Amino acid sequence: MKNLETEIIIDAPAQAVWQQLMDFESYHQWNPFIQSVVGRAEVGSRITVRMIAGDRKAQTFKPVVKVSDKAKEFRWLGSMGIKGIFDGEHYFLLEAISPGQTRFVQGEHFGGILRGPIMKMVGEDTKLGFEAMNLALKKRVESRE
Repeated sequence: MKNLETEIIIDAPAQAVWQQLMDFESYHQWNPFIQSVVGRAEVGSRITVRMIAGDRKAQTFKPVVKVSDKAKEFRWLGSMGIKGIFDGEHYFLLEAISPGQTRFVQGEHFGGILRGPIMKMVGEDTKLGFEAMNLALKKRVESRE
């Protein structure tokens, strides 16, 4: 299992961060990494996620929502093609540091038989994508507070 994890402090309550994170329809306006999410943020639902990392071609995945815990955690599990080839459990964690400050963590656990070679190709771009999204989310939420 290969893990990537990034975090950022957002000067806003966890509820405000959650509200923006769950506003899938506005992603195209501010999110440089995840261009769109279509579907319901309900456990067991299949969503369609379109993301782009670095100069790479946009990829579309259809993961299943595993956790949707309001203002705390959103998590999905997806596979590239057949499960076990290249799988990813993507997560967003929100931790209230104070009433007006939130630690936002974005990460992914990667698995599957092609994990090593694929991560060598896309790992750095993926991490940069996480960081770009984190910063854009921070700017978006803080500008609205």
